[in-house]
Amino acid sequence: MKAKDKREFDYTRMQIKIFFFLIGVIAASFLAFALMYYFHWNRIGGRLITHIAGYFLQIGFFATQNLYQLFYILLILLIMAGLFLIIRAFLRYVTKPLSDVEQSLGMILIDNAEEISLPEELTAISQRLNAMKQTLERRNLEAQTAEQRKNELVMYLAHDIRTPLTSVIGYLSLLEEVENMPPEQREKYTHIALEKAYRLEKMINEFFEITRYNLQQIQIEKTDIDLYYMLVQLTDELLPILSSHGNTAVLHADEELMAYGDAEKLGRVFTNVLKNAAAYSYPNTEIHILAQKRDDAVTITFQNRGDTIPPEKCATIFEKFYRLDEARTSDTGGAGLGLAIAKEIIILHGGSITVESCADITSFIITLPFK
Repeated sequence: MKAKDKREFDYTRMQIKIFFFLIGVIAASFLAFALMYYFHWNRIGGRLITHIAGYFLQIGFFATQNLYQLFYILLILLIMAGLFLIIRAFLRYVTKPLSDVEQSLGMILIDNAEEISLPEELTAISQRLNAMKQTLERRNLEAQTAEQRKNELVMYLAHDIRTPLTSVIGYLSLLEEVENMPPEQREKYTHIALEKAYRLEKMINEFFEITRYNLQQIQIEKTDIDLYYMLVQLTDELLPILSSHGNTAVLHADEELMAYGDAEKLGRVFTNVLKNAAAYSYPNTEIHILAQKRDDAVTITFQNRGDTIPPEKCATIFEKFYRLDEARTSDTGGAGLGLAIAKEIIILHGGSITVESCADITSFIITLPFK
């Protein structure tokens, strides 16, 4: 892992360029001080200026010495100015990559297909910035897709709410307007209105589920779990839902089977998956729950007979606000959050959840690691 990180952040070329630049600065400084040494300490500068000034300007020895002192001061100033310019150029050379990186950081937030390009010696940084840009773009696209699906779902729910609400109002109006309605008919209308009201309540709860999912962050507290007892209790609790379609749940598990995780959150996962299996099972069929220990993990499989899920829908079925098209206006249509929440909880446990569907057999496979 360390070797990989070292290759990813290889700044050898940049180090070489800075090294040779420093060598150049040191060499220039050495030459400048050598020039001062030979001009001053070896009197080469004095003799040269005295000779030139005496020959061309026809001035005396003392005036020539004053001219030499002035020349020496100017030489020092020129050398200092040169060193200042060299140091300034070095600092600009060193900080220029930082400026390039800063400009590139601004490009991360720009929504376009243009890749971030940096000098060759900063290839590692440009690759990392491009990876960050792609990750942000992907997450932004996922957020937009989820928002679009949520808006579509709200529209579907609003449309679906209108139907039972209209029915409730219609039947209650009849009960109020018709005073001498036969008891059998009154009982029938009351029952229908009550069923529609229950359906309306379910849809309103789905709206709250959407809001709750967007606002909360799931936290887990792991403990030892009697998995067999949990699954038995689950099948008992969902017996009314299963019986309404003539389905039955068959458990295949060792009575001593244990698991490690958050009992409440895993109970929600199993409930969501079993409800989903019941909703999409053929009537009067069995739903098999197989739980077994494999190496250092436990696997729970929910298997039902129903319409085969196409492969492209298997790949997106765990996305939030996703529902199969056939369920949008049916009583089985939920908010599209059950499986998404289930996947998030399983991931927080360090496990996995997958779906396989072939020849009218659909299996949801959950794998949970032990401690």
